Amino acid sequence: MAWDFETDPEYQELLDWADEFVTEQVEPLDLAWPHLQFTQLEGKRREAIDPLKAQVREKGLWATHLGPELGGQGYGQLKLALLNEILGRSQWAPIVFGCQAPDTGNAEIIAHYGTEEQKKQYLHPLLEGELFSCYSMTEPHAGADPTLFTTSAVRDGDDWVINGWKFFSSNAATASFLIVMVVTNPEVSAYQGMSMFLVPTDTPGVKIVRNVGLYGEADNHGSHALIHYDNVRVPAAALLGGEGQAFVIAQTRLGGGRIHHAMRTIGLAQKALDMMCERALSRETQGSRLSDKQFVQGYIADSYAQLLQFRLMVLYTAWEIDKYNDYKKVRKDIAAVKVAMPTVLHDIAWRAMQVHGALGVTNEMPFLGMVTGAAVMGLADGPTEVHKTTVARQVLRDYQPTTDTWPTEWIPRKREAAKAKFAEFLEAEVGNL
Repeated sequence: MAWDFETDPEYQELLDWADEFVTEQVEPLDLAWPHLQFTQLEGKRREAIDPLKAQVREKGLWATHLGPELGGQGYGQLKLALLNEILGRSQWAPIVFGCQAPDTGNAEIIAHYGTEEQKKQYLHPLLEGELFSCYSMTEPHAGADPTLFTTSAVRDGDDWVINGWKFFSSNAATASFLIVMVVTNPEVSAYQGMSMFLVPTDTPGVKIVRNVGLYGEADNHGSHALIHYDNVRVPAAALLGGEGQAFVIAQTRLGGGRIHHAMRTIGLAQKALDMMCERALSRETQGSRLSDKQFVQGYIADSYAQLLQFRLMVLYTAWEIDKYNDYKKVRKDIAAVKVAMPTVLHDIAWRAMQVHGALGVTNEMPFLGMVTGAAVMGLADGPTEVHKTTVARQVLRDYQPTTDTWPTEWIPRKREAAKAKFAEFLEAEVGNL
């Protein structure tokens, strides 16, 4: 019987190395160069970070999200989950390990659906960490509903001409290219009439109107762009995966992206729990340490239980992906993980913030950033509410309605059935009284 909660010793050694490496070498980058992880390396930053990347490559931990035939290490999603728990503590860590979002998902779909020329131009430098990409899908009026998208591409000779607006296109400002999801055939359903294009960001007509920041970030200094595609002309070779294939491609990308977000969230939530526990043991008020207060003990217990449940849920889902190698078969559990993720991070970060008192709400501690991040996780790659409906529909497929007035588990009927089943024993029992 195969049932194990241990990591094989050889890979555990790599995880232990990564844990120490991230703590000592990578997390300081978050403070030395904050919010610059998606900016092209140059000068002193390159001098500092390239050697770190080289160490990761030497350990065989670079780009672990892809199989060896696609340029990665072939470790699979379960091993990636264990690694991503560590990387989730640091903004720079995914960059240093070559598995940052949204580039992981973008690399995956180019690897699966791109032509050899597209792989040479986009995938190979993406895997080398020499450029960044942007997934340009959401539209201002449509939100997360692709059936309402209006950005279109029209064939003009050997070219396609793209027109329309996209919103919250993350990292567009520093990306070398965009993957744009557009309507190419309005005469059929969106599921058959949408396509994806690989568009260099310096293509004429690609206009970043503004970069939208999260709450607390300065105006026009955010990383989520409002883009106007104004008669953007691209060659036919820019089409990714074939005309009308956007939805098929999107499911490949979004399934992986959602579970990878969850993997990293484990590490971030664990970091919040660690800080909460340290604070509880370090501070005294009204005659005893915070750790002696039952309210704080409740915070710690609830946070530990929440995180443990979520972690096991993520690891199980990662195991399923490796087992079936088909995101569709794991759709229900990926959606369930996505539903749980923002609540887990929000709750643990909020409790940790409370235990830190006034210091917890300042910009000298990271808790409000985590709370904002939880809100983002509730919307990125589809809002929580949409994923809840997905989970419910998938769960309900395994059930059938009753044709009777009373539920299947209605006790009076089951009691009578039980009496009938054991009638001879019950009668004998009565007769012996």
